[in-house]
Amino acid sequence: MGIRELFELKGKVAVVTGASKGIGKAIAEGLAEFGAKVVVSSRSQEAVDEVANHIKTKGFEATGISCHVGREDQRKALIENTIATYGGIDILVNNAATNPIYAPVNKIDNEAFDKVMEVNVKAGFDLAKLCFPYMKEKGGSIINIASIEGMKPTNGLGVYSMSKSALIMITKSQASEWGKYGIRSNAICPGLIKTKFSEALWKNEVLMHQINNHLPLRRAAEPIEMAGLAVYLASDAASFTTGAIINSDGGHMLM
Repeated sequence: MGIRELFELKGKVAVVTGASKGIGKAIAEGLAEFGAKVVVSSRSQEAVDEVANHIKTKGFEATGISCHVGREDQRKALIENTIATYGGIDILVNNAATNPIYAPVNKIDNEAFDKVMEVNVKAGFDLAKLCFPYMKEKGGSIINIASIEGMKPTNGLGVYSMSKSALIMITKSQASEWGKYGIRSNAICPGLIKTKFSEALWKNEVLMHQINNHLPLRRAAEPIEMAGLAVYLASDAASFTTGAIINSDGGHMLM
């Protein structure tokens, strides 16, 4: 087998949460382009159908299954519906996230804290457990979309940073315990990406001036720039890679 073939995902089934836009959408499209059957998931059935149909117009395989990852019953239904549709699951991309408040940690109420932890931490933890029985027999790849905020917090984003730090440790724990089953777990830590989720940041002229003048690569990234890493981690090209926490941040962590 040549190097190029190692990246092929033909016959693999992938679930991508938060895939109706931004990083999740780019990853879903990338996995499909390399041959995976992709379940596009987000809260709105209309939105996921739109992305899935767009993928299919390119000649690739995709299905939209709505899921609010903050709800346990919907997480369970997502995996059950994936199995019913494709008969298995090989790749899980935990991308869905929320950050409903920008404030100092002393001003974060318990309701906001619980919402962030449910979506950003518990959902990914639970979905991986739901996938475990299906991956246990033949291996699999879990890709957790964390953030550089999980390693280097920004004032005002404290709870979000805590949640991403927890997701990083979930990744390491999964890698340590599930490697014997051929299940790999890795995390991608994006820096500032031009998505709707981070719009308030990259449309901040003061912040972008700092980035354009001080970040080593001098710019924010586009969502598609995260897709290549996801394809690598999902594929046999990364067959000996597990427990890795990969920064894709334009050099932010060097500053």
